Amino acid sequence: MTNFFRDWTRSLSAVCALLLMATMPAVVSAVTAAVAPTGPLVTKTWLEAERNKGDILLIDASPAQLYAAGHISGAINVDVFSFGGRNLSPAEMEPLLQSWGTSTDKRIVVYDQGGAIMATSLFYDLHYYGFPLANLFVLDGGLAKWQAQGGAVTKEVPPAPPRGNFRVAKVRDEMRVRLPEFMTASGDPKNNALVDALDVSYHVGATKFFDRAGHIPNAISLPSEELFNADKTFKSPTDIKRMLDYLGIKPEQQILSHCGGGMAASVPFFAMKFMLGYPNVKLYKESQLEWLKDERGLPFWTYARPNLVRDKQWVDGWNAQMLRAFGVSKFSIIDIRSAESFQRGHIPFARNIPAENFKAHLDKPEKLAALLGAAGVDITQEVVVVSDGGLNAEAALAFLTLEKMGQKKVSLLFSSMDDWGLGGLPLTKAVKPASATGSAAYKAAVRSDVLIDYAATAKGAFPRIYIASGNTPLRDAADGKVIHVPHTSLLNADRTPKPAKEIWVLLEKAGIPRYAEIVFVGDDTGEAAANYFIFKLMGYPDVKVRAS
Repeated sequence: MTNFFRDWTRSLSAVCALLLMATMPAVVSAVTAAVAPTGPLVTKTWLEAERNKGDILLIDASPAQLYAAGHISGAINVDVFSFGGRNLSPAEMEPLLQSWGTSTDKRIVVYDQGGAIMATSLFYDLHYYGFPLANLFVLDGGLAKWQAQGGAVTKEVPPAPPRGNFRVAKVRDEMRVRLPEFMTASGDPKNNALVDALDVSYHVGATKFFDRAGHIPNAISLPSEELFNADKTFKSPTDIKRMLDYLGIKPEQQILSHCGGGMAASVPFFAMKFMLGYPNVKLYKESQLEWLKDERGLPFWTYARPNLVRDKQWVDGWNAQMLRAFGVSKFSIIDIRSAESFQRGHIPFARNIPAENFKAHLDKPEKLAALLGAAGVDITQEVVVVSDGGLNAEAALAFLTLEKMGQKKVSLLFSSMDDWGLGGLPLTKAVKPASATGSAAYKAAVRSDVLIDYAATAKGAFPRIYIASGNTPLRDAADGKVIHVPHTSLLNADRTPKPAKEIWVLLEKAGIPRYAEIVFVGDDTGEAAANYFIFKLMGYPDVKVRAS
């Protein structure tokens, strides 16, 4: 869809979202039986043949202005923006459905301009209010594909159809998710996938609908427009599944689709539930509008993984001696500064493993395991890395190495010890002796998908690209394109990552694809590791570093 039309429909989505009301309870249910031999998507050829049977109700779900500009002959207009943002009761919805000619002896085919959100949104509403799936279809590619294949359009408005006899006996609440369940799912990304159907610019906070910019915590960006081909038809189920696999969206998860006001979310919902047959897919009709209006001030992120960064208040609060003594705080602080700097003053309970150890033992996991074991690090807990401040090459390399070792979680403290002390937070000079248990206390689970060598072949579902992360551009590699993105271009003057929206603009300008196996290279592994960290912060799922 054109930028103008895309922006126009998004604006209308925001307006109609303001009309949302309370939803009904949601319960879990399995996918209904297969819809029809041809599935829910139909072609121009199918539609032309089936219309001759006289039982097709053709609905154009586009806004009234677009319908008036041209539509398929005989199609009635149901402007989805006139009601799609509201949550109508069955008693309110039934006469509306009947006014469209919806009857039990009809088959309904819905379309829009193509590659848009209106047809799937109306499809969702019709099915939610009980219209049988076996008689409900979407014209693939909409009006754009129809015209591209020689289909005629008209401005003539057909007579209103006879009033239909369809009754709303029961709504399908199993297709809906309410806020309490959605909140719980947000905190459990292993078992749930919160699919964000808005454009990436909204996800990273470059644009916003409401009072805050960003996305719901742990949401996965899958813009609705990415599910369409250039000709406005849906991508194939194979292509869509490859995208979902890349993003980590699994069929065994509970998948909750959402957007700003519940309409764009219908596109991934339709693709996952009715094209791929994923069994546990629901739509959050109220979406970000309800989340942001909640009086509790629910969190909203711009980075995809902001907890890879720990601020000094978090570290100080959870590092309290009482919490340590009672086993409440289960994380290790590893200070990678030199032994001399460490002895002059460090965070209480921190252990010193100077940065050169991570570099020297990058390919010697057993030796690094001995150091981590002696420091009392538990591989199943979080490690907070402390350095001289900011995202420097040493801190990034420690992050990379710990991820390679299989540490459950690694985060960085960007505050320097000067910042820590000036903030009035405690420092100590006491040095705790090393544990006598050695490497037996640290059982590394070395990963092969973090650091690769030059001989490693591409294994991803999408093309490999290399990102030169230092100041020197590199020529294209034999097995992938090289794009130059110095890690320093993504950092502020204090060496902290730039805001997500700025990083996104820079990466888009550099031509970084949304779907790729990304390998960072550099004159120094620490430079590549810095970009590795930033891309993890931004949510790129398939990133790794090639050893220098």
